[in-house]
Amino acid sequence: MSTSAITRDRIIHAAETVFADKGYHDTLVDEVVSATNLSKGGVYFHFPSKEPLFFAVLDRLASRLVSSAEDATGNHSSPIAKANAALISVLANLSKHKRLAKLLMLQGYSMGNSFEHKRIEIFERFSGVIERHLRHAIDSGEVNDADPAVAARIWLGALNELVIHWLYSGGAAPVASQQLLRRVLIGGLTDSNSHVLGTR
Repeated sequence: MSTSAITRDRIIHAAETVFADKGYHDTLVDEVVSATNLSKGGVYFHFPSKEPLFFAVLDRLASRLVSSAEDATGNHSSPIAKANAALISVLANLSKHKRLAKLLMLQGYSMGNSFEHKRIEIFERFSGVIERHLRHAIDSGEVNDADPAVAARIWLGALNELVIHWLYSGGAAPVASQQLLRRVLIGGLTDSNSHVLGTR
């Protein structure tokens, strides 16, 4: 990794902590500068304003979540179980890191279209992991014929609603609903979900 890439990663790491503690709007770039021990010019060379820095943090969070989801699929041989494992992995990770979940799901809404476009881009990455395994499950006859891209978005829509409700209202973390989520979502694709997932 080049010196420039190392510096950029250092800035993103510091910004993640500051944004998670204070939120997007209450964070000053100067606070990120202080957390990095770099000069202001050094930070602005990589990130000329707060918005691209915030989006770089979101990309980093998304990469970690996608990587974790991919790792979770390795424990299963069934394609539908792999898709479920990816979804539950994202749900579990967001449940464990509430401040980071707020960053990913809520903090940038007042930024308008730029945040919405970034959020859609990130959710497309999650959707792609689930869609790939759903496609394999459909091709193998493990589940009913369906459009895997639409099904993946429906799955993520359910996850999004659970997390947003939790962030606004508190209560039990959304991972507590994983058994019901699994029955509802996979039950819509197959009548044998308990057998497929080993939950009978």
